[in-house]
Amino acid sequence: MRSDPRQYCPRCRRDLISKELGGRSRLACAAAQCGFVFWDNPVPVVAAIVELEGRIVLVRNAWWPEGKFGLLAGFLEPDETAEQGVLREVVEELSLQGTIQEFVGTYPNPGNNQILLVYHVLIEGEPELSAELAEIRRLRPEELQPWPFGTGVALRDWLAEHGYTPAPG
Repeated sequence: MRSDPRQYCPRCRRDLISKELGGRSRLACAAAQCGFVFWDNPVPVVAAIVELEGRIVLVRNAWWPEGKFGLLAGFLEPDETAEQGVLREVVEELSLQGTIQEFVGTYPNPGNNQILLVYHVLIEGEPELSAELAEIRRLRPEELQPWPFGTGVALRDWLAEHGYTPAPG
């Protein structure tokens, strides 16, 4: 039984089959003359380690369970750079302008088929909850406990680069 819900070619509607291409198993059209391959390229997502008055802002999305927090993040729009996108997300989610302090790095997030572009962003003022957010927390860097996936890996690297030892879990 196939676990992937994609069964038919979006070009010619024939069956998709698994083929070895580029060193990986990929879905491709069974019709050789069609040539469609589902490359499954990751989606770019921007994320921010937001700093306010020496504390890092963690957010809980409205659809996340109680007690689950993460970095501010969002999808990159087609007409913007990653720098523009991360600053747009800060405005959209916190209603504040931000200043990029540094590029932290790129991180694969294979479980969500994403590539994370992570920045350290400084803000000033009082953040406001957007409709997407349920809660905001502000923690000193030494209080943070990075999670072992997604943006948590970037946070761990940022903390280490700035001389902080994460709080024990």
